[in-house]
Amino acid sequence: MPAIVIGGIKVTNVSGNGTVNMGDVLQIAPKSTTKSNSGAGGGNTGDFLQTNTFCSVTNTVDPDVLDAGVKGNN
Repeated sequence: MPAIVIGGIKVTNVSGNGTVNMGDVLQIAPKSTTKSNSGAGGGNTGDFLQTNTFCSVTNTVDPDVLDAGVKGNN
């Protein structure tokens, strides 16, 4: 099945082991995972952003030991 893209596509940065897939893909599996903590609006990306945050509290407590295993994806 062909991919039909309506509108513009902007790829800002693909580095390291990054991959950009357009069209049909049978399986996409991550090779590595990371965890990051950021406050309100900290992960926003775009050209013209305006964030208004009165108060931001980030809970970094993580009681579980493992979040996602990717051993079988390599």
